[in-house]
Amino acid sequence: MKNFADIFRNGSFTKLFLANFTSQMGSTIGLTAFMFYLLDRFGSQPAYATITELMYSLPMLAVFFLIGVFADRMDRQKIAVYCDWISAGLSLALIAAIFVGWMPLVFTVLFLRSAIQKFFFPAEHGMVQGILKKEDFTTAAGLNQLVMSLFMLFGNGLGVLAYWSIGIYGAILIDTLSFIISALLIQQTAVSLEARLPNGPHKLKELNIKMVFSDFKEGFSYVLSNRLLFTLIIGFFIFGIVNGGFSVMPIFILKFKLAPESYEQYSIVIGLVFGLGVLIGSFIASLLSQKVKLYHLISAGLLIAGSFTALASLPNNISIFLGILFISALALPLINVGIGGWLPSIIDPKMMGRVQGLISPLTMLSQSLTLAFIAYSFPVLLTIEMLYWIVGGCLALVGLFYLIALPKLAEEQTAGVEKAAAESGV
Repeated sequence: MKNFADIFRNGSFTKLFLANFTSQMGSTIGLTAFMFYLLDRFGSQPAYATITELMYSLPMLAVFFLIGVFADRMDRQKIAVYCDWISAGLSLALIAAIFVGWMPLVFTVLFLRSAIQKFFFPAEHGMVQGILKKEDFTTAAGLNQLVMSLFMLFGNGLGVLAYWSIGIYGAILIDTLSFIISALLIQQTAVSLEARLPNGPHKLKELNIKMVFSDFKEGFSYVLSNRLLFTLIIGFFIFGIVNGGFSVMPIFILKFKLAPESYEQYSIVIGLVFGLGVLIGSFIASLLSQKVKLYHLISAGLLIAGSFTALASLPNNISIFLGILFISALALPLINVGIGGWLPSIIDPKMMGRVQGLISPLTMLSQSLTLAFIAYSFPVLLTIEMLYWIVGGCLALVGLFYLIALPKLAEEQTAGVEKAAAESGV
C-alpha cells in the first residue's frame, strides 16, 4: 500500500490515472447498457450482442498501422485529449442513431467511436512511461489492474442499473460526460516535452504514407530483434481469444444454461463476483510482484486461470459456477500485473507507441476473429461449455509455453543489459 501512496504523490500520474479511469468508464457503461438493450429488443438474435462487441474490437484492424506512429511522432497529450472529445461527440451521434433505429447506422457509429478510442491508450501509456521512474512501473501496472477490476466489479452492474433507471439514452449520456471529464483532466496535466514528444516535434502533414509504413516497419523490426519482447507479444494473440470469449460467455451461460429467466439480475452478480476476485487478486499480485520473479507470476496466473475457466463449464448450479469463476478471476491479475510491469522496463520509450501499435492490433485481431467465430457457430455448432473449454485451454497452453520459455529469455535479457552497461562504461 505504501507503494501506491508514493506513486500518487506524482500529480501528473494521478491526473492521467483518473483520466484513464473515466475514459474507460465512458467505454463501459453505455456499451453494457446497449448490449442489454439489444438482448431485450432482439432476444432471438444473440448475434447482435456479439456484433456489438465486434464493433469494439474490429476497428483496431483499420487503424493499427497509424496508432503507434501517431503516439511516437505526434504530441501524446493532444492525441489523448482529441480522442476523448471526439468520442464524446460520437456518443451523442450514437444516441441519434439508436433513436432512428437503423442498425447499420448504429453499428457504424459504434465502429467509428471505437476506432478513435484506439489512439488513446498508446498515447496515455507513453506519457505514463515518461513521468514515472523505472521502479514504479510494476506499481503502476498494479493500479491499472485495480482500475480494470473495479470496472469488472461495478461496470456491468452500473451499465445494467443505468439501463433500467435512465434507459439506453441516459446510459450513453453518462459515456459522453465521462469522455469530457477525461479530456479536461488530461488538458490540466503537466507532462514534460520529452514525455509528450519523445522523437521530437512533427507536423501532421509530415506523416505521409511512406513515413507511416517506415515507422511501422521499424517497430516490427524492433520487436523481432528482442526475443523476450517477441515471446511476450506472442501471448497477446491468445489473450485476444480470451478477451473475445469472456466478453460474451458470462451472459450467454446465464441466458442459455444457468438462469434463462433471470440472466439480467444474475449478470450483476457475476460482475460483482468476477470483479471482486480480480480486485483481491490485484492486491495479491501487487504484493507478490515485489517478491516473486515476474515470469513465475505470469505463468502461474495463466495456468490457474485457464484450468478454472475450463472447469466453470461443468456446474449446473449457479453458486458452484460463481465459486469457480471467482478463483479464475483471482488469478488473472497475476498475468496482467506481471506483463504490465515488465513491458515498460524492456521497451525503449521512443518505441513505446509503435510496440503498443503492434500489441493492440494483434490482440484485437484474435478478439475479432473469436467474436466472429462465436457469432457464426454459437449455438448452432458450439455449446456454451465448448466456449469455456476453448478459452480455458488457450490460457493454460500459453502458461505452459511461458513456464518453459520465459526464465531463459529473462536471463539472456539481463545478461545483455549488463554487457551493454559494461561496454558503455569502458
